Amino acid sequence: MAFGVMLSMMTSCNKVPKGYKATKNGLYYRFYEQNIGELPQIGELVEVTFSCVVNDTTPIIPVTNNILMLNEPAFYSDFIEGVAMMHKNDSASFIVNIDSTFMYLFAINKLPDEFKSTDVMKFNIKVNDFYSESEYIKKMIEAVKNRYPDETERAYAEMQQYFANNHITVTPTETGLYYEMKQEGNGEMPKKGDNVKVHYTGKLLNGMVFDSSIERGEPIEVPIGMGYVIPGWDEGIMMMSKHEKGVLYIPYYLGYGDRGAGADIPPFANLIFEVELVDF
Repeated sequence: MAFGVMLSMMTSCNKVPKGYKATKNGLYYRFYEQNIGELPQIGELVEVTFSCVVNDTTPIIPVTNNILMLNEPAFYSDFIEGVAMMHKNDSASFIVNIDSTFMYLFAINKLPDEFKSTDVMKFNIKVNDFYSESEYIKKMIEAVKNRYPDETERAYAEMQQYFANNHITVTPTETGLYYEMKQEGNGEMPKKGDNVKVHYTGKLLNGMVFDSSIERGEPIEVPIGMGYVIPGWDEGIMMMSKHEKGVLYIPYYLGYGDRGAGADIPPFANLIFEVELVDF
């Protein structure tokens, strides 16, 4: 109710800036280059070059390359509404409500003292590309493999040798993840964003245990499919059903990559996780 009143007041009081058009959600937009073709869809990732400036003089965000997930607009005059209107290689400016943007996008409840509610906050955006999350993962995997061809070949050979030595027959997914079911679950599968409870033991190929929820006596709880865990977990756990047990064999590029993690996981390390999807 209050939001509706605020929206009505703002819409009626503000005039559309010269050269701009307005959406029903109070976003002012102006295209400088506008192409034809497909538009990004909700849930897709959008590569953008963008900046944010107030009154064309005070930079808030310098020119930056970033990847945004396209969601529904979250607040009055959210610039993400404008991104949804853009094709590949489009460029545009979006004038947003400065109060709403500081509050909801930048999580600053009170407008900073150097600004006024009448100041003009503008996002300048160019869309370079957009694609699904699965396409993004493929792009990242290929980029890592191309950057480290020798390490990738060696890691692959080590994984295949481990399978041969332990008489394991598994088929990789499209990303290169391997999963071996040990105990069937009840058939109920988690959805992206579900909070899953998972018991696990993490090992290197040489058998060294680097982490175990079993030893701690409590499963980990985490939103799955949202990037809070390594990609091999996000993909693998979503392949399981409740109470299912199995083993994830994770190539380094779906684990901790060229960096490793802590003292126990070296760079380019393939990982083994014995997992149980306890609940969600």
